[in-house]
Amino acid sequence: MSLVRYEPWSLLNQLHGEVDRLFNTRLGRYGEDNDQLVSSSDWVPAVDIKEEDSRYVIHADVPGVDPKDIEINMEDGVLSIKGERQSESTDEREGYKRVERVRGSFYRRFSMPDTANPDEITARSKDGVLEIVIPKQEKLQPKRIQVES
Repeated sequence: MSLVRYEPWSLLNQLHGEVDRLFNTRLGRYGEDNDQLVSSSDWVPAVDIKEEDSRYVIHADVPGVDPKDIEINMEDGVLSIKGERQSESTDEREGYKRVERVRGSFYRRFSMPDTANPDEITARSKDGVLEIVIPKQEKLQPKRIQVES
């Protein structure tokens, strides 16, 4: 008897990817504009995004992911989070009948508003939750330009 990972939505995700390729779209799962998302992610962490007066806070559930295996980048107003949950070798003799916890890489991207300050982003991981804090920068006031005659 071999050990098989149970993924109830795998066929639907596969069909979605095939339809996207058929119509030559770049829209990945969950409405993200990324042509590599479907093919490069083994799983997608759940994410909460909160806007406060002076900052944006992102909480991502990444249980079992070592913080050193997480990469966060901000480029052209897009915040990307990549990482990997390492695979553990399991032996059939350990009594496993079903394996549902997904291992492998994940990739998420978020378009950030113009008020996000990319130079002051901080991140920390605690108890399997990644917290990313993106401070807001001061909104530039409109400047009136005098027309010379």
